[in-house]
Amino acid sequence: MINALTIDIEDYFQVENFRKHIPFTNWHRYESRVAQNTERILGILDESNTKSTFFVLGWVAERNPELVKKIHRDGHEVASHGYAHQLIYSQSRDEFREDLRKAKSILENIIQQPVIGYRAPSYSITKKSIWALDILMEEGFRYDSSLFPIHHDKGGFIKAERYPHKIYNHNNYIWEFPLSTVRILGQNIPFSGGGYFRLLPYRFVKWAIKKINLEGHPVNIYVHPWEFDSEQPKIKADFLSTFRHYVNIAQNGDKFKKLLRDFQFRPIKTFLD
Repeated sequence: MINALTIDIEDYFQVENFRKHIPFTNWHRYESRVAQNTERILGILDESNTKSTFFVLGWVAERNPELVKKIHRDGHEVASHGYAHQLIYSQSRDEFREDLRKAKSILENIIQQPVIGYRAPSYSITKKSIWALDILMEEGFRYDSSLFPIHHDKGGFIKAERYPHKIYNHNNYIWEFPLSTVRILGQNIPFSGGGYFRLLPYRFVKWAIKKINLEGHPVNIYVHPWEFDSEQPKIKADFLSTFRHYVNIAQNGDKFKKLLRDFQFRPIKTFLD
């Protein structure tokens, strides 16, 4: 079974956990480390001959066009992570459409190819923002990877299907590639990226992937460039936010390399074929 590997390209100061300390209007004041950290990931992927989907934030792409070109040139898929990393349910429909179009235009102008995939910041397509899928269809996206079938304080859609599926709107549809969870004692347990991947023992992650693969489904794994940077500037925030962000970052590179040795991955767009 070949699984999907996805990278969310955003900088350490742009994460939702730090938004109340670092608003969008202050992003320009912080040292950017996203290019060097993404280059590190590209090197690891090259060593294992692995291709991935890169969900690139429009704000980052605007300031790092050569990085986006390199991602594309190296054979990876470039997809959209929106422009300003705003939670969808905090926006109006018009605001979301404007953010979506702006990011898509920036990315397509850089790589000179259509961008067909989208991932919402903090997986914020929830019950109260499910309308975003209709707008994605209208704007020409072929797939989304935003639904996370768990309870979460920022996002999450507990009743969402756990495996890739089509979502229909009249005669139109969009593929959904949800973030992977493993079913234990009737509960969806997250393991497939972010703080979950860094916190859980690798043996558990490996077991969970094998279990889902044996059930006949691919797993959707995700990481962020800042999760490989133990020297990033420390942001002062509440305990839960700092724990989520910094837990086991120093060990994450070796853990990620084990993952690439033990399993095969490819970009999401290749599953559409």
